[in-house]
Amino acid sequence: MKVCPSRVLSVLESISVLRTCPADGAISACCTALRKTAIADKVLYPQSPAYHASLSTFWRRDIQQIYPACIVQPQTADEVSLVVTSLVEENDYTPQCQFSVRSGGHGTVVGSTSRDYGVTVDLALLNSTVYNPEAETASIGPGARWKGVYTTLAEYGVVVPGGRGGTVGVGGFVTGGGNSFHSAQHGFTCDAVVNFEIVLASGEILHANETSHAALFKSLKGGSSNFGIVTRIDIETFPSTKVWGGVVAYDHASTVDAQVDALVDFTANVHRDPHASLIPLYTYNSQLGVPIIANSFVYTEPVQYPGAFQKFYGMPNISDSMRLTGVEGLVGELEPEAGLHNSFFTLTFANDPIILKEAISIHGRMIEEAKKRARSESWSIISLFQPLPGLFAELGQKKRGGNVLGLDEKRNYILDLLWLTWDDFEDTELFDWIGETFVDELQEFARSVGGDYPYVYLNYAAENQNPLRSYGEHHLEFMRRVAEEYDPLSVFQDQAPGGFKVTKA
Repeated sequence: MKVCPSRVLSVLESISVLRTCPADGAISACCTALRKTAIADKVLYPQSPAYHASLSTFWRRDIQQIYPACIVQPQTADEVSLVVTSLVEENDYTPQCQFSVRSGGHGTVVGSTSRDYGVTVDLALLNSTVYNPEAETASIGPGARWKGVYTTLAEYGVVVPGGRGGTVGVGGFVTGGGNSFHSAQHGFTCDAVVNFEIVLASGEILHANETSHAALFKSLKGGSSNFGIVTRIDIETFPSTKVWGGVVAYDHASTVDAQVDALVDFTANVHRDPHASLIPLYTYNSQLGVPIIANSFVYTEPVQYPGAFQKFYGMPNISDSMRLTGVEGLVGELEPEAGLHNSFFTLTFANDPIILKEAISIHGRMIEEAKKRARSESWSIISLFQPLPGLFAELGQKKRGGNVLGLDEKRNYILDLLWLTWDDFEDTELFDWIGETFVDELQEFARSVGGDYPYVYLNYAAENQNPLRSYGEHHLEFMRRVAEEYDPLSVFQDQAPGGFKVTKA
């Protein structure tokens, strides 16, 4: 085995995961096929610094240690088409000529956006943001990051309902649904899309929208990577210069009961003031050593201390970063610490204080387990209990033919993201157990009190979860039919198998 050049693994990781890379990308027939095309200069091999620069931008640390045979970085839809047709043609001669597609590389499912010895189609160079004032839309490349998108659009005094993390890539976020600061006004980010440009397995470049390829358009709003490679997303814009937002941190023990009451009340009343957005983070970091609650408040108008957050104002806090700023000024506050292993688990349950309190109790027990068993010097367990009111679903179903998410318009829910980080690879099994145990126990409790709900948000889903099936059998069968129509050879099911696939749901 030859250890990948320019990469230094710890002894433990080298022994435990045996991450190696091809001695030369030339040994891969798939890479050789790309090298014979007009974009040979955009194919990166393990000996290239650019190859390792691309790997280093994956968010999850162990995904950075997956070594494709080569990485190709197309810059236009035509070049993406050339990549796809070359790989599909080569697969006829070299079975298992597999490839992965990444936009921002922020996903946490290992193998979804990069795979050992395969080809990674890195969309980092499709990263432009163009404002179209007459159409009141922005045309955004899938490899763009949300902070860059907001910064560009701020020059024109407009914004799009996009991601809440600045380094998150546009493509995967949108096709996974996309919860935003503006969801109570515009639905999920996918609901604000007016057109997708997409490269099919055949190499054909299509525009999918409400009037052209409408079934494909609907499927792309939540259906992820099952249909082709999205190369441009046209999203509606609206005027925005300043919002009021920031993060307020509180002592957990003295405020938790009031926090639960305030969150339940806020979620039940989002429809009364859709400018208000709330992300509560119940967090424990081993370096700090005490649990805290940090609420991200955003009001999408330049109004300070709006009534929507009234129940939170009287609680004593330990820090407060609230201010008037542009959206681009807020999306860095929830970014993770660099250099750690990360994983996500998620579930959805009724907006019920009894279930929330049980979630907080299980969260506390998982912290105690990690204290006893973790080898890592730095680790954290964070629950983000995010409002998911029926209003979000109602908006999504009304706009441009709806989406495939299958959300309930009649009840209000909490969308829970359990976010785990650790610095020692040996703790991976422990934190996977913590995530699975948390979800299983909380789902069972929610079911016992009639507050369970099957929806699994794809952008937060763990590898062992099944977001596409959670949309409901009707929507799943609809996506299967669309995938068969636009990808009859099942290229994006079998040759690009990473992520959540309709044939495996």
